Amino acid sequence: MLKGYAKWIGLALVLVVLVLVIVFIVEAPVVEEPVVEEPVVEEPVVEIPQEAEQEVTDPTVFLDALVREGRVFSSGPAGEFPTSAAEVTLSEEELAQIKAMNATAAIVMHYKGSDWSRAQIAGMTAQFEKMGIELVAVTEAGFSPDDQVADIESVLAMDPDIIVSIPTDPVAVAPAFKKAADAGVKLVFMDNVPHGMVQGEDYVSVVSADNFGNGVASAHLMAKYIGGEGKIGVIYHEADFFVTRQRYEAFLETIANYYHNIEVVERIGITGPDFAGDAAEAASAMLVKHDDLKGIWAVWDVPAEGVMAAAREMDRTDIVITTIDLGLNVAIDIAEGGMVRGLGAQRPFDQGVTQAILAGYGLLGKEAPAFVALYMLPVNRDNILEAWSIVYRIDPPEILSDAIGN
Repeated sequence: MLKGYAKWIGLALVLVVLVLVIVFIVEAPVVEEPVVEEPVVEEPVVEIPQEAEQEVTDPTVFLDALVREGRVFSSGPAGEFPTSAAEVTLSEEELAQIKAMNATAAIVMHYKGSDWSRAQIAGMTAQFEKMGIELVAVTEAGFSPDDQVADIESVLAMDPDIIVSIPTDPVAVAPAFKKAADAGVKLVFMDNVPHGMVQGEDYVSVVSADNFGNGVASAHLMAKYIGGEGKIGVIYHEADFFVTRQRYEAFLETIANYYHNIEVVERIGITGPDFAGDAAEAASAMLVKHDDLKGIWAVWDVPAEGVMAAAREMDRTDIVITTIDLGLNVAIDIAEGGMVRGLGAQRPFDQGVTQAILAGYGLLGKEAPAFVALYMLPVNRDNILEAWSIVYRIDPPEILSDAIGN
């Protein structure tokens, strides 16, 4: 009997334990796995320049902006930030000090066969005269480094206080210019600097036009006059020459970045010294190979004259030509509504004046900026006469004034 009760009591205890376990499981708090929120990664906001947000349809907008903003695009040969030529000045007291030195100067050019070179020389000559500096020599090397080295040697025999020059080849002529610097000659360079020379130690400064900016302007002018589409050719200067390389790169970059319907189908380099003849041959080859060519860009005005000659010979006067440098022959063609429709102009007379003033800095021991640049100037038929006066600081010649009236 007692064994029976014990059995039932044991079963009852087991049931109680089971019930308690079930109640505990049901009422126990639910432990949820923590929810790990992944951080939201936002796309970076890229600022897009306003002009790049849409396909360019009117190059005139860009050309107007270039004139309005007065921006210098170029940096110096070693990446120097440009200083405005307007900041390069001499006080009356400094001018008097320079005049009292009875200093002498020589100009060692790479090439004199262009209106640009002649304007450079005119600007330097005029400013040296104001400073009481005697100009003892003006040489030209025909773009030959060997000839320029010989010119430097000849000039050094005259014992000048100043040499202003544009190096034909930054490597080949460097030892000759270093010799001049070591002799105490104050060196001012146009556009480029001989290899290994240090500003403030070996030379005073380097002065240049905004060659990159002029390449930009000439590209927008090309787009404007071929209607924003079509095939074009490019004739560039095939040499280690800093400023002509800047023009070439700027032209190509501007076309590629803004005018996707313009295709550069041919690029031919020229080395000179017959730049007009070389460019004529290059243009002829382009026009034969591409009978649908709409435009040709030439690296400066003398090669552009060769392009004009080739196009006339082949009866392709419909071709659009843009270039850099406001020479008389291309200016007349622009005025007459010819093949040269526009160009980017340098300011060579003002550049020459600035170089002479910086030479005065060297004589005085005055600290000079490393790189001085002058604004570019887009030119077409609408402003050709005004541009001539700005570039050369003289009234336009009668032949140009007559051409615009035709």
